[in-house]
Amino acid sequence: MVSGKQITLAILGAGAWGTALASLARYNGHQVRLWSRSSSQTLAEVLIGVDLVVCAISMKGVAFTAAKMQGIELPTKVVIVTATKGLDSETTHTPSQIWHSTFPKHPIVVLSGPNLSKEIEQGLPAATVVASTNLKAAELVQQVFACERFRVYTNTDPIGTELGGTLKNIIAIAAGVCDGLKLGTNAKSALITRALTEIIRVGTHLGAQRETFFGLSGLGDILATCNSPLSRNYQVGYNLAQGKSLEEILRELEGTAEGVNTTNVLIDLANREQIRLPIAWQVYRLINNKITPLEAVEALMERDLKLEFGDLF
Repeated sequence: MVSGKQITLAILGAGAWGTALASLARYNGHQVRLWSRSSSQTLAEVLIGVDLVVCAISMKGVAFTAAKMQGIELPTKVVIVTATKGLDSETTHTPSQIWHSTFPKHPIVVLSGPNLSKEIEQGLPAATVVASTNLKAAELVQQVFACERFRVYTNTDPIGTELGGTLKNIIAIAAGVCDGLKLGTNAKSALITRALTEIIRVGTHLGAQRETFFGLSGLGDILATCNSPLSRNYQVGYNLAQGKSLEEILRELEGTAEGVNTTNVLIDLANREQIRLPIAWQVYRLINNKITPLEAVEALMERDLKLEFGDLF
């Protein structure tokens, strides 16, 4: 266990990710209150006297939960941690931007990395990043979760850390398609490499630091999510390549595949900001039933030839 005082934290969201984070905090001796909409306790009751609030709910519930918490007296010293990966469909905002606009006086920390919740629950080693413009707040979160099976790094680029973890879900859908079609290692390696270029293009346009995307929350998370059947977004792509409909896949899926909503929101944002995203565009066309998996591959392979790094920004 990492040394440090024991604190009380509330984890909002009792799904696989919230439960995994709760187990890590409890392992370190902290008092954890795990809350979901089906809990017997109210949100106000759960938040009484906490030092830390961790939001691990799906993207569609973030704005609603933040608004609900606004009516609850929460001391400004309480750190709010966002562990959600997604984009808001109405505003295109990230979770941390929603929390910051709702609680501007509170330290906001982003937690993101190559963290497949089932592996963490099994006690397998993993690493993550906690990022904030308030380094002391990030260091507090680091102490809460870090242990011999979960290594936690700090970072001062919350938007880059958040976008890396969010946008890789789109790439995981594409990677699943690649494997589902049995296109081989060469094709998948090219896909992931070129997709990282797109993520960097979006991130730097929105104010993130380029180097963040080569860290755990960028490249690290891409490698985990694009190579594991444990990833729900990978499962979406794989099953689309098998001829299943998106509706059927989502109905059978355990949990939320955030990449589906994120793809739609990202394309809206990219059109508005005039950002070129050829891979994300084909994923968008695929999940909206405008193209088949094979047609998406052909569209990418037939693009105009160009310099490898000529269109990075």
